[in-house]
Amino acid sequence: MPHSTLDLTGRHVILTGGAGALGTAVVARFLAAGATCHVPTIDDGPGSLGLPGVRYLPRIDLTDESSVADAYAEVPELWASIHLAGGFTWAKLEHTSVASARAQLEMNVITCLLCCREAVKKMRSRAIAQPAELGGRIVNVGSRGALSPAPGLAAYAMAKAAVHALTLELAEELRQEQILVNAVLPSIIDTPANRASMPDADFDRWAKPADIAETVLFLASPSNAVTTGALVPVYGRTV
Repeated sequence: MPHSTLDLTGRHVILTGGAGALGTAVVARFLAAGATCHVPTIDDGPGSLGLPGVRYLPRIDLTDESSVADAYAEVPELWASIHLAGGFTWAKLEHTSVASARAQLEMNVITCLLCCREAVKKMRSRAIAQPAELGGRIVNVGSRGALSPAPGLAAYAMAKAAVHALTLELAEELRQEQILVNAVLPSIIDTPANRASMPDADFDRWAKPADIAETVLFLASPSNAVTTGALVPVYGRTV
């Protein structure tokens, strides 16, 4: 059962990447906790994947500064910003092109940087208007692959390592403002796409999106009063 103590009623939250397998689970859990959820989308909307009660922000390019600024301008009194958007590639070093490496940096690092920057601006403006509500929460998504790289992950692991570094840096930079910045580090997530690509794997050992969502919710909630600068493993039972 969901933890009823994690209550975000009346709090506005942006969640990027909210239409994917992990994103849908995270958005659903935040809705259940009472949050008002705002989800940027690259196109006109999520279509049949949309969740009732979510405010979708259409035509937002998370790699573009002005587009990200527009998205955050639409959200009042931001409490938390959850950055699930990203990308993955697999290629051994000799087959890793500059274009693919740059694409990984754009999808994973630049999106995270821009969203963090705009989130902090909004949280500071909320604190000015409501001094009793100082602070906020930011949760990024790193990867176990950046800590324990496997063959073929050069570009991806490099990009996610930068997300880890950004998380640690911002946690220190924002500590005195009570903006807590953390990251969850998944291993293989139990999604339909991963099951299809690895049909002989033991799916029971993989982390479930709903379980990862619980960790993200805690880090983003007011119940998290002290944890910042943490790279939190959400590996399931994978080794």
